[in-house]
Amino acid sequence: MMNLATDWRELLADEFEKDYMLSLQAFLDDANSQQKIIYPQPDDYFTALNSTPFNKVKVVILGQDPYHGEGQAHGLSFSVKPGVKVPPSLVNIYKELEADLGISPVQHGFLKSWAEQGVLLLNSVLTVEAGNAGSHQKKGWELFTDRIIELINQEHDGIVFMLWGAYAQKKGRHIDREKHCVLESVHPSPLSVYRGFFGCRHFSQANSYLESNGKTPINWKLEPLLETNEQIELLL
Repeated sequence: MMNLATDWRELLADEFEKDYMLSLQAFLDDANSQQKIIYPQPDDYFTALNSTPFNKVKVVILGQDPYHGEGQAHGLSFSVKPGVKVPPSLVNIYKELEADLGISPVQHGFLKSWAEQGVLLLNSVLTVEAGNAGSHQKKGWELFTDRIIELINQEHDGIVFMLWGAYAQKKGRHIDREKHCVLESVHPSPLSVYRGFFGCRHFSQANSYLESNGKTPINWKLEPLLETNEQIELLL
């Protein structure tokens, strides 16, 4: 909890006293004692929340697990650190952005500028063992992120939820469709992208909905990064 900042800390304080979170902490402590490599780094577990305060949330993009390759995960769903190759699903997200809004793809996968505008890039599970996809599922993180979604659903109005794939759609099944905009599609993975993600136009739909509710639309255009070591450190 010490790494959790902004207004989320007060909202989620009670969760850290619950049995499931104590069990999760014990699981992570045990993994560390066995010298297992866990992604992302502990300082980045709550990057999504720290980058997008509760009172700033406009859009929620739900992911599943962090990337499990070296240097990829940094706490934002679908995003990778500067200097890391853009993953295939994000490549497809960029392609849809270009088709939808005419935004040309950039050569990096660092999505923090979206998060800072109010796009909560939330994975369902916030940690993973290196090279072992799904290894931290059903250890408690899902209950924690369910609570995050519940708070947004209850306390906000006019939020756009982007639910890509069956996993995200199941997690978002309790979202109130009367007070929020829920956009659903297949996952942007290369395995499914041609079955409905391409052509979904979620980015333009999200902005139209935000504007219709008196909110500033998201600037989905990402700027190129000048990837010197010093600048990367400042970005992170």
